[in-house]
Amino acid sequence: MHGGGRRGRRDVEAAPPEPEGIVWRDVKGRFETLDGEAFLQYHHLIGGGGGAVMDMVHTYVPRSKRGQGLAALLCDAAFAHARSRGMRVVPTCSYISDTYLPRNPALKELVYKDQDPHPKPSSM
Repeated sequence: MHGGGRRGRRDVEAAPPEPEGIVWRDVKGRFETLDGEAFLQYHHLIGGGGGAVMDMVHTYVPRSKRGQGLAALLCDAAFAHARSRGMRVVPTCSYISDTYLPRNPALKELVYKDQDPHPKPSSM
């Protein structure tokens, strides 16, 4: 059987869990590793149509932890979070726009489009 017996069904109403070892710290505006050393920083914005937008501004992995796929795991968690909450994404971070999104083209559907009204800072 493919996928451990699953038939492609997925509960779309429940928020997906963060990838193992990644936690969401809403108060800090970031997703981070359990030790807090690697993180993806974001800001909430309000889109032109009033929808929520997540501006992913910076991804950081310390030199001692690079090459383990942590940046991609942080992005996986942030994009899953955005998708489950119906948010659009602004990929301000160059790692996300230049590396992560080209490797994950299906996620480009979440990207806030240039033709959309310009998002504004949120008080979230």
